[in-house]
Amino acid sequence: MNTMSTIIIVTASVFLLNIPFGYWRAHVRKFSTQWFLAIHIPVPFIVALRLLSGIGFGWYTYLFLVGGFFLGQQTGALVLKWVHRHCHQESSCLVMDLYRCTRT
Repeated sequence: MNTMSTIIIVTASVFLLNIPFGYWRAHVRKFSTQWFLAIHIPVPFIVALRLLSGIGFGWYTYLFLVGGFFLGQQTGALVLKWVHRHCHQESSCLVMDLYRCTRT
């Protein structure tokens, strides 16, 4: 597999990984301990993805992965707004909230 396709796969993984953390981050008070955790817990996983995929830490990879990180966080916040509008039963857990929404 070439480098560009690997970067795209890792970026998509980073994006998907950050959606639940963005959901959690949007649900808690800004600059609280949980807010910082929601932003920083995915970082070691992203570093592991970089190392395991072999893309390393080249400057050109940061644009993709940082973009995927922030888009995933923002998408999680948008999902929280959607859940709040349609289900009226939100918590800080994306999986449980989506499960509750599908049952009602």
